[in-house]
Amino acid sequence: MRKIYLFAVIMAVAATSFGQNNPTSKKKIDFSGRTGDHFMIQLSGDNWLGAPDSIKSNAKPVSRGFNAYVMLDKVFKNNPSFSVAGGVGISTSGIFLTKMTADVTGTVSTLKFNNLSGSNYFNKYKIATTYAEIPVELRYCEKPEAPNKSIKAAIGVKVGTLLNAHAKGKNWTDVSGKTINAYTAKMTSKSYFNGTRLSATARVGYGNFSLFGAYSITSVFKDNVAADMKLLQVGLTISGL
Repeated sequence: MRKIYLFAVIMAVAATSFGQNNPTSKKKIDFSGRTGDHFMIQLSGDNWLGAPDSIKSNAKPVSRGFNAYVMLDKVFKNNPSFSVAGGVGISTSGIFLTKMTADVTGTVSTLKFNNLSGSNYFNKYKIATTYAEIPVELRYCEKPEAPNKSIKAAIGVKVGTLLNAHAKGKNWTDVSGKTINAYTAKMTSKSYFNGTRLSATARVGYGNFSLFGAYSITSVFKDNVAADMKLLQVGLTISGL
């Protein structure tokens, strides 16, 4: 985490220094048409890094997430190509398991994952989380006067608090793959999950579209509850306004 903060400080110092020495940064720029990427929507493919082989995740359908943020953007006076942005938003993730269940409402000290290979199972089963988050980004825009036609990049961090965690299974299926009962079972509990999440983020793209990555520095689950697994989200960001 110290490396992330150090990198952010170095970029900020570099941006300030560049602005003082770069003649183009002293030119008067028309910002009347500038957008500050005040809204960001993110679609991601998700994965638990560090998951043991006994946890069969990333099955079909692909594990996925959805994030949405409202941001305020402050441009550096010495160099308008750089800015700092902060805001609030929501982050969701759904990790699908293959022929497994997780007893998230259990009362024992460790989270039990049940392997259902060779027996009846849910055709679709996922563990889903929802966090309220506060993201902060250090941003770069190649053409601050025309951001919709510019290369953009950003690094940052975000801290979140857990709002909901649940496991949900659909369509109880026999060994041959035939549906026994087309129903949905849902178990909701936050007891095994880490209530606070700290993540490192990065984005790069052009105009209103960019690729992003978010890596959870904190574990998905509380200490000694399950393996030390970290959430990784990689996907597309759509930003604007």
